[in-house]
Amino acid sequence: MNIKYRKEINNMQPYVPGKPIEDVQKELGLKDVIKLASNENPHGCSPMAKEAIKQELDNLAYYPDGNTGRLRSNLSSFLNVDEDQLIFGAGSDEIIGILAEVFLCPGDELLTSDQSFPRYDSAAHLMGAKIVKTPLTNYTYDLNAMKEQVSKKTKLVILANPNNPTATYFTSSSLEDFLDFLPDNVMLVLDEAYYEYVDAKDYPKSLELLEKHSNIIILRTFSKAYGLASLRVGYGIASAEIIELLNRVRNPFNVNSLAQQAAIASLKDQDFVNKAVKLNKEVKEYIYGEFDKLNIEYLPSQANFIMFNAKRPSLELFEALQERGFIIRPAFGVPNWVRVTLGTMEQMEAFIETLKEIY
Repeated sequence: MNIKYRKEINNMQPYVPGKPIEDVQKELGLKDVIKLASNENPHGCSPMAKEAIKQELDNLAYYPDGNTGRLRSNLSSFLNVDEDQLIFGAGSDEIIGILAEVFLCPGDELLTSDQSFPRYDSAAHLMGAKIVKTPLTNYTYDLNAMKEQVSKKTKLVILANPNNPTATYFTSSSLEDFLDFLPDNVMLVLDEAYYEYVDAKDYPKSLELLEKHSNIIILRTFSKAYGLASLRVGYGIASAEIIELLNRVRNPFNVNSLAQQAAIASLKDQDFVNKAVKLNKEVKEYIYGEFDKLNIEYLPSQANFIMFNAKRPSLELFEALQERGFIIRPAFGVPNWVRVTLGTMEQMEAFIETLKEIY
């Protein structure tokens, strides 16, 4: 090919999402397929969100509110933060990309874990930055070890809490200790996509940290517990100064009108979120018990998925389950382990029966 392109692209790989149900049905000739690969909410979304989308359908010819005004107002009240402390994106993925564009130059370093969400890698590669990765300890971010890898070139640190794909978390005390060590000219990103599912008592109260540290941004999303994954609406919380910088790069009209209205309605239906979280916990306890009976090693989860030891090459179990109508995900960066989203109780009972057949 004679067309020239940026050399940074050579270090990048396209993100590979979980397989769609329709693709597996077509490839394998299956009628019933259960997707447990992408950490979606198996209970759907709030009925109020669906009604809000219907009400917005007559406005499809108009551009969305480029400032996300109503959503901004509702979320600021819900979180008790100022409106100018919020930025919205087409999923928190987009905000990760914006952060890299704003804070990384060629030769700078992004520090994260070696077993975490691959979107961090592509964001850094695109800007010509170097990615420094610290191994997990006991499948959890090791913030003490990360201290040793902070250098003068470190400009961005991304911590997923809970982590994907391990669903483990680091504590409030370990985060505060890390923040006290981290130079205030290094931007710290706390990726809390699964925040609503966390029930650990010592999980960080990250919003409170914003008052003491100006170099933090917290990322959350409506894709998981709120069940709006297809609409792509995530958000970041930081100081007004940081948000103003990010908005200089953010694409105009990046969150569509249907997403904005659905997110506003979803915020008002916390009963739905609470029920989804409760059902997730019940299913999680069931899976723990069944894995114990099957002598399957797994990691206790603070999210809506569980990582477990496949007892064989992960791709082998992935294919065996797919042939039987279950889509799961090999755990990126962790050989012989797989990640399974927690579906409904009925789905997970069928999943366990299928695992028993395979083993």
